[in-house]
Amino acid sequence: MPPFDSPEAVRLLVTLAERHGADSLWVPEHVVLPAESCTRYPYSADGVMPVPAEWPYPDPLAWLSYVAGMTSRIRLVTGMLILPQRNPVVLAKETATIDFLSGGRLSLGVGLGWYREEFDAVGVDFDNRVDRFEEYVHVLRALWSDEESFAGGHHRFHRARCYPKPAQPRGIPLIMGGHSVAAARRAGRLADGFFPVGSDPAPLFAHCRQAAAEAGRDPDDITLAAGARPATVERARELRAMGASVVLVYPPKVPMADLPDAFAEFTAQVLAPITAL
Repeated sequence: MPPFDSPEAVRLLVTLAERHGADSLWVPEHVVLPAESCTRYPYSADGVMPVPAEWPYPDPLAWLSYVAGMTSRIRLVTGMLILPQRNPVVLAKETATIDFLSGGRLSLGVGLGWYREEFDAVGVDFDNRVDRFEEYVHVLRALWSDEESFAGGHHRFHRARCYPKPAQPRGIPLIMGGHSVAAARRAGRLADGFFPVGSDPAPLFAHCRQAAAEAGRDPDDITLAAGARPATVERARELRAMGASVVLVYPPKVPMADLPDAFAEFTAQVLAPITAL
């Protein structure tokens, strides 16, 4: 069962996740998946995406807004929103609103993006996405704070009032994703958290922490996250030893009617033991 294939499936999944003590819900983003592509998928050996172009990717902010209203505790995370494809001024308003209404439960996971055809479809320049990514981080933080002024190469505003502010006093945490040394070092300089993709996150964790220290930041202030594949306690223990304080596991893929029993078993065998590490 894809986790986004119906409103009923979403309601059931998030209700079970909160009931069984999950810490957070992460939702990915792709605006479009072209049926024919020349871009190599960077996270598999064969370069092919593991899901079809028709896979039901929701808009992550709309999905989390829907989920926020039916939960009260669980943290809401984009994993990962493709930041260079967004208008950061509009994004600051959207995300602050979600955080305000959810009682300060939003974390914004952001990625650089790798899919050239998707950028072409959105009408955004693929080749200057690094420059815009870094600028957009500063735009978001300016509008989430009382600073409300910024001057950069793509956006410029002075005392631009943007309310409501996030409920979180320090603004919405930014978690940066990626699979390269450059991404790790960017997270070390700019992010509140880092989520590398790959089977061995330890080297990228080290690059992230080193870049943070070089930038005069405390590396321990950066939350390190990693996905457990396979989703076992043994793998989670390995990731914890590498420095990950957040370990992502993936819910069972079963028909919706079977999900309550499957999730309870998943919690007993995987989720609860990992949480206790």
